[in-house]
Amino acid sequence: MDELIAADMSDWRDGVFAALKAAHIRQVGYVPDAGHARLIELCRDDHEIHAVTLTSEEEGVALLAGAWLGGQRGALLMQSSGVGNCINMLSMTKTCRFPLTMLVTMRGEWAEFNPWQVPMGSRTQAALELCDVLVYRVDRPEDAAETVAAALDIALNGDLATAVLFSQRLIGAKRWVK
Repeated sequence: MDELIAADMSDWRDGVFAALKAAHIRQVGYVPDAGHARLIELCRDDHEIHAVTLTSEEEGVALLAGAWLGGQRGALLMQSSGVGNCINMLSMTKTCRFPLTMLVTMRGEWAEFNPWQVPMGSRTQAALELCDVLVYRVDRPEDAAETVAAALDIALNGDLATAVLFSQRLIGAKRWVK
């Protein structure tokens, strides 16, 4: 936790990165996402973390199963719309008993401009819980690092699946560019 306190907290993603480092995360799978852009950049720039660009979020579940089998810890970064792509693969975490922590930037909530994001965004937490994923939510920047650290701890210590949902209000509203 000392690493979390020492992190530059100018952006909540810096604290989340410090939590990943403190948990000895070595592989991070992600689909490019504006909400995670700073965190992705930090992971890609760190020589101890292998940041893997995915073509679809469900690949990340398999990637992290392989990382665990190979002795490494990992995390999966995605948008709430990507959770729907992972539903079938999430059965693997329970059957194979490996830890999985997903960091999910929410869409379809506060000030959403794209109506296509609303259906999955409004059901993300329920869908994850139906798949036996422990879900935590972050609405305030000061809670981000501690919540991620807690999700990582329970996942890694109990071989469980966890998800941290970063609210759309936290990540900021997106606007159509004209």
